[in-house]
Amino acid sequence: MKHLTCLTLFTILLTATISLPSYGQQHRWTIGMSQCNLGEPWRVQMNADIKKAAEAHPELTVIFKDAQNDNLRQGAHVEEFIRAGVDLIIISPKEAAPLTKPVSAAFKKGIPVIVLDRRVLGNEYTCFIGADNKRIGKAAGAWIAKLLGGKGRVVELKGLMTSTPGQDRNAGFREGIKGTGIDIIFEADMKWLEPNARKEMESALARFPVIDLVYAHNDPGAHGAYLAARAAGREKKMVFVGIDALPQEGQMYVKQGLLAASFEYPTGGREAIENALLILSGKTAPREVTLRSRVFTKDNLAGGGEWLSN
Repeated sequence: MKHLTCLTLFTILLTATISLPSYGQQHRWTIGMSQCNLGEPWRVQMNADIKKAAEAHPELTVIFKDAQNDNLRQGAHVEEFIRAGVDLIIISPKEAAPLTKPVSAAFKKGIPVIVLDRRVLGNEYTCFIGADNKRIGKAAGAWIAKLLGGKGRVVELKGLMTSTPGQDRNAGFREGIKGTGIDIIFEADMKWLEPNARKEMESALARFPVIDLVYAHNDPGAHGAYLAARAAGREKKMVFVGIDALPQEGQMYVKQGLLAASFEYPTGGREAIENALLILSGKTAPREVTLRSRVFTKDNLAGGGEWLSN
């Protein structure tokens, strides 16, 4: 009996030693990060931004997972994070509806969830961080209408239209060109991927002898369209506009003269870690963080672009 009592006491003391930080020791938190895919340079940059921000805080460990454009795989990521008992989850969902249930399950179990870039349905998450895609699309539409003098034949290459950024960039663009003589002669869902954009642009080129401008929902899409037009010997007869404006991608294409403009869509990686630290330390994080955007053209590139008006 005396032996059992001593053993029980030892177990309690050991558990307490593991569970409680010693005096002066920092808490250590584990963050699970599920990225919907790493096939897009912008998403690679988002992970890099998260990693860089987290490395400045030794109390944080971030576990990265790549869903490879698979909703079921990404849902399984969230379930794995729940079972592993991570302290917080960051997710950039592939699509809203299929990922809503796993995110809600984590939230209901008391695990804070930061939703990054693409939304889920409902409000069972802790914080959403992203730029205003509708505002960016509207600004792009207004900029294009001005460039074309209020009329022209335009190809629109859309992002994944079951994702909220694709829907908002489309809706904002249509609002931006409303009342003008801009004619959308061809539109297709290239699902954010450059090879798909190139293929769709080849179809547009085959059908329409005159195209004034291509508006793509991301820079890889605009670049894919440019490559298709160049292969057809028609790239100098039209202009190309994209979204994302990564320094090594969209901004470089503008500098090279391949794109007329690229509208910035910041990754939010740094802001995700900043808000994760607020949440994990018991402070209040904003429910919504809206990131600002700029437009880059050959005229303002050297000066750091021009901020979009609110």
